Amino acid sequence: MTTTRKTLAALRTAVAAAVMTVGALAATAFALEPLSSERYINDRLIAARIADQIRRNCPSIEGRIIFAFQQARALERYALDKGYSKQQIDSFLDSKPDRQRIYAVAEDYMASKGVQKGDAGSYCTLGRAEIAANSVTGSLLVAK
Repeated sequence: MTTTRKTLAALRTAVAAAVMTVGALAATAFALEPLSSERYINDRLIAARIADQIRRNCPSIEGRIIFAFQQARALERYALDKGYSKQQIDSFLDSKPDRQRIYAVAEDYMASKGVQKGDAGSYCTLGRAEIAANSVTGSLLVAK
């Protein structure tokens, strides 16, 4: 091989290595955080859990089921648009530890607002407050 060909071959190798390195660095820079750490998604799942508990325990408030379904689909689209795969989303939603964590945060929130298990009135009070505040939780509920 001539010196020119050797130089070109070495240059090609160096360029290829540089491109691969830049690609790897870019992939690392844009790596997605775990869904369990994605605040927007988790906050909405927690709000949905709170709304579900209110509608189940307060006889004067019901869930806006169709709207809740639309919001769930929108949340899935949000995750897909951020780059999460359908498999990652399904795995997160099926994860027992993540579900328990979300339920625990929802329970802590409700307790901090005066909700007591077995006391329908306390669920109704929180539900009416969430509806009045037009919170994410309140948007999933309607007073009868």
